[in-house]
Amino acid sequence: MTNPNPHRDSAGILPAHLNSPRLARIRAIVNEALKETHVFLSRRPLQPMKPGKFTHTIAVILSSITSLFAHGTASKAEPAKTKFSKKSQRSAEDRSFDVSSIAFTPGQLAGNRPEPGQRFPWKRDIVTTIFWIGEKPAGNNPVPNRTSSWDKEWTKNYGGMDDPDPAHRSNYIPMKFTPRLNPFYCALPYNDKAREGHRPEAPRVVPWFNEAYQGPAVSTCKGRWIAIRKGNRTVYAQWEDAGPFRTDHWQYVFGSERPKPNLNKGAGLDVSPAVRDYLGLQPTDVTDWKFVDFSEVPRGPWSTLGENNTFVINDRKEGKALVETLGTIAR
Repeated sequence: MTNPNPHRDSAGILPAHLNSPRLARIRAIVNEALKETHVFLSRRPLQPMKPGKFTHTIAVILSSITSLFAHGTASKAEPAKTKFSKKSQRSAEDRSFDVSSIAFTPGQLAGNRPEPGQRFPWKRDIVTTIFWIGEKPAGNNPVPNRTSSWDKEWTKNYGGMDDPDPAHRSNYIPMKFTPRLNPFYCALPYNDKAREGHRPEAPRVVPWFNEAYQGPAVSTCKGRWIAIRKGNRTVYAQWEDAGPFRTDHWQYVFGSERPKPNLNKGAGLDVSPAVRDYLGLQPTDVTDWKFVDFSEVPRGPWSTLGENNTFVINDRKEGKALVETLGTIAR
């Protein structure tokens, strides 16, 4: 007699390779997404489904699944098909695509080739979460953000807590005070510093290590500029902390691996409230990011504030030089 379910034996038991912890986690993530979609539909029985929330959820789910598989081996399972609801300006036929093919080749997933004329490649479809200076530990954030990996007085040096509540913010900064550091900041899961000096691999894996090296006590990563993209908007922020969750994943930050699984659906980038507001991000979203040289960073709201801000530092140097020049002429 033919087994009606080829994925189970005659006793109805899943084989070991289909009952692994990784696949169990994926089933749980997909089931959660299906439950959210069911609730979303049930609350709007007389209206056509809006695609934004559904496609956003699917994007986060796919990036999470990718992070689970990125460190595994290829499987011969049948391709899984995921359907998207139709959008208003598309044809009436539902779109579908193969999600199994995105899981097994980290180099391809990371899009690890710089665009022509650019030094660094985009890291695409990275689950992105919001964090802020002065944040207290809660929920999926077990570590307080009073300090950073590179600044023991981070909150004090900033001027206070970077209140994320939109009602308490204006022009990308908190209403209560003007930050003394750049409000456009982010965290990536690598810290080049050790208790003494730098990590052994840092000179080899940090692309700009030699040019940025200022001695064993100074990070070569702190303050580095990155571009973050969502849709047709791009924001620029400075790397000011290590995380989320990890501080040693150089293979992702500088290489072709995907972020590793964690409590926040495989998040690989934390961004500040200012970055969130500029891009219009949700608390958990999906973005692209890449390192940029300072010469590639245009002026914008990220170039106006902060003792650590390269723009502010350079403007002060130029202003001082101008004053000295005028003083010389006046003599």
